[in-house]
Amino acid sequence: MRRGVARYRRGLSRADVMTNPDRPLADDVVEAAIARVLDAEHAARDAVSDAERTAAAMAESARATARAIAERTERRIRAVRAAFEAHAAAEVAALDAAAAEASVRHDFTPEELAQLDAAVATLAARLTETGAA
Repeated sequence: MRRGVARYRRGLSRADVMTNPDRPLADDVVEAAIARVLDAEHAARDAVSDAERTAAAMAESARATARAIAERTERRIRAVRAAFEAHAAAEVAALDAAAAEASVRHDFTPEELAQLDAAVATLAARLTETGAA
C-alpha cells in the first residue's frame, strides 16, 4: 500500500494505482513528460505557422499601402508639373507679347511731341537753376 500512496501523491489517480499496481512509476512519469513535450512542440509549430501567416499578411498590406502612396504621389507630381508648365507657357507668351509690342516703332503725335518738349524744358530748368543741389 505504501507504493500506491506514493504514486497517488506523485500525480497518478487512485484508479491508475489500483488497476496496475505493478507498473513502475518512472514509466508513467516519462510517458507523461513525453506527451507534454509533444503537445508543446505541436503548439509551438502552430504558433510559428500563425505568426508566419500574420507576418506575410502584414508585409503584403504594407506593400499595398506603399504602392498606393507611390501612385498618389506620382499623380500629384504630374499635376504640379502640368500646372507649372501651363503657368510658365502663359508667362512666356506674355513676355513674347510685351517684347513684340516694345519692338514696334512708335511715331509720336504732335500733342505727344509738345508734352515731351515741355517735360524736357522743365527738367532742364530744374537742373540748371542756381542753388540746385
